[in-house]
Amino acid sequence: MNWTADDVPDLHDRTMVVTGANSGIGLEATRELARNGATVVMACRDTERGEAAAADVRADVPDADLRVEACDLASLESIRAFAERLEGETIDVLINNAGVMAIPRSETDDGFETQFGVNHLGHFALTGLLLENLGIHEGRDSRIVTVSSAMHERGEVDFDDLQGEDSYDPWDAYCQSKLANVLFAYELERRLLTADANAESVAVHPGYANTQLQFRGPEQSGSRIWMAASRLANTVVAQSAEMGALPTLYAATAPDAEGGAYYGPGGLLNMRGAPERQASSDRSYDRETARQLWKVSSDLTGVTYDLPEPKAPSS
Repeated sequence: MNWTADDVPDLHDRTMVVTGANSGIGLEATRELARNGATVVMACRDTERGEAAAADVRADVPDADLRVEACDLASLESIRAFAERLEGETIDVLINNAGVMAIPRSETDDGFETQFGVNHLGHFALTGLLLENLGIHEGRDSRIVTVSSAMHERGEVDFDDLQGEDSYDPWDAYCQSKLANVLFAYELERRLLTADANAESVAVHPGYANTQLQFRGPEQSGSRIWMAASRLANTVVAQSAEMGALPTLYAATAPDAEGGAYYGPGGLLNMRGAPERQASSDRSYDRETARQLWKVSSDLTGVTYDLPEPKAPSS
């Protein structure tokens, strides 16, 4: 498959929500969605940066239909307020893209470890609150795309210390949160299928893309060596953010993208190249871990889904 941004279909009359739309993968996905006629709701923590990003897109796509809305995934209050502002509006595709990577330990407004809180719990809550907008029981063809990372392969969900209070390593916490993304995407697909809902849940990863994400950790930790190494890797190894956005765009728009699938770049070490369907880690297919994570996530966020628990597979 040699799928490119030129293959994005016509998206007029389609509304997409993109979290973290003001930079990196989210910005480039927003640009291509708008170029093909979609209405894009740019869900951004910082609306000033969001408006600047919208202006950047409009410089390329003068007729871009964009709307910047505040949505801080480190705050359940902000997530609920965002969902309330969208009440009654139709959403065709939700792209759970925003994230932080390998930062020193901190906590969200609600006391969650930030990487787990933003990367997973924030998106778990947001998706649940937007289910009605996605019309999953109304016969509409909607999709939820959750952006993970190839680093999820190193991840393990530590239910005894989810918030890293007893022991914290920035990379371990990041990998746990990215594994949680894939577990969530797969469990959501199973519940949608059980409910016979006309919606699909898809997981993706961007490979290694040149974005600002790689600099958050060294910036917050004050490591000059780490910062220099990140800049070198972004220059020498990484593909562009435009290329990194292709798996997201494919999952969100391609007619043949499949629910329950995992898409990423098919080139060198799955770090670059055109999107293809791939296998995720063995842990990501563990249905019991996914079920337990779902329950814990619902308990922590207070968000419940109007979806039945999937039946256990027959042996």
